[in-house]
Amino acid sequence: MPPRAGTSSDQVYEQQNDERLDELHGKIRALRGVTTDIYSDAERQNSQLDNTTNTFGSFTSSFLRTTTNSARTFANTSGIKQYRLTLYIVAGFVGMWILWKLGASHWGRESAGVSP
Repeated sequence: MPPRAGTSSDQVYEQQNDERLDELHGKIRALRGVTTDIYSDAERQNSQLDNTTNTFGSFTSSFLRTTTNSARTFANTSGIKQYRLTLYIVAGFVGMWILWKLGASHWGRESAGVSP
């Protein structure tokens, strides 16, 4: 049987097709890897959101228990209303903050060699 005239070009085309098929397989593997990474990341984020939701739920219940307990404690104080005690506490913190700021500015001048 005589060889066909297009045999060498057929081999070239088949070789090119094989190369393109290998490239396509590489792209499919890369796409599969990206898809797997996206899925893993989505699962991790869902887990993190669930944990955050549970944490906030726990915080809410703790906060409500604390509020209830403080209301009971404030109600049991002898004659001092809740808002008044809260005002005293806030005023105390503000006063300490002002003293701290004044002291820091005073000590800062002393360390720089400036007298008040």
